[in-house]
Amino acid sequence: MNIPINLGWMETCLLAAVRITAFIVIAPPFSYNAIPLRIKAMLSLGLAVAMAGRLPAAGTVSDTGPFIVSLLLEVVTGAALGFLVYLVFAAIQTAGALVDTFGGFAMAQAFDPQSLVNGAQFTRLFQMTAVALLFVSDGYQLIIGGLARSFDAIPMGGGFDLAHPAQVIATATTGMFLAAVQIAGPLLVVLFLADAGLGLLTRVAPALNAFAMGFPLKIMLTLALGGLLVIGLGHVVPGMVDTVMGYLARVVARG
Repeated sequence: MNIPINLGWMETCLLAAVRITAFIVIAPPFSYNAIPLRIKAMLSLGLAVAMAGRLPAAGTVSDTGPFIVSLLLEVVTGAALGFLVYLVFAAIQTAGALVDTFGGFAMAQAFDPQSLVNGAQFTRLFQMTAVALLFVSDGYQLIIGGLARSFDAIPMGGGFDLAHPAQVIATATTGMFLAAVQIAGPLLVVLFLADAGLGLLTRVAPALNAFAMGFPLKIMLTLALGGLLVIGLGHVVPGMVDTVMGYLARVVARG
């Protein structure tokens, strides 16, 4: 029995699988550790097979060295695109960290091995809510679509100029901190006003230990108003998906 093997198609599929795997390992929501590694591997291979049909077949590489270099370039490309997606959605986790710090929950930090997040209650709550909303709102499909379009702009094995992604990542870092403050801003203002009120109360009645009352008061305000922030994430996550698509479009346009 003679079974023909198209080596060019296999090389194309392997290169595509390497880029997609590097992207899925880093980019949310696929990087969440609750998703089994077997499922991630099957997803990467399935997407690679689907993409290989519309990609130009790579020439058969007779030497091992150039092929390994092509694999490393695909790892760098997928990791850079995945880190860009992670950076945008890190704003939600940072907003939760700000709420924990100003609300008095930061002293109860714990490491979540599923999301690889080291933070207190609202940090992990915001992270899990963002992951759930990405699946519920089909935002993950748009992210996969952005990854698929990267194959048209950045040829496999060819690499790309890292200066442009670095510039976009620097812009995304600034936007991440700004978005975190915007998300947690209303509650932070309330907590600041609570501290200011307690300070004025201490000046009026020095015998009254107002700051001892501050801890339960701030925790009560955080729990009472923190739910409003979680509800607001339903409108924040779709906007962040659009931001991710814009950043990916800028990277692939300059690739």
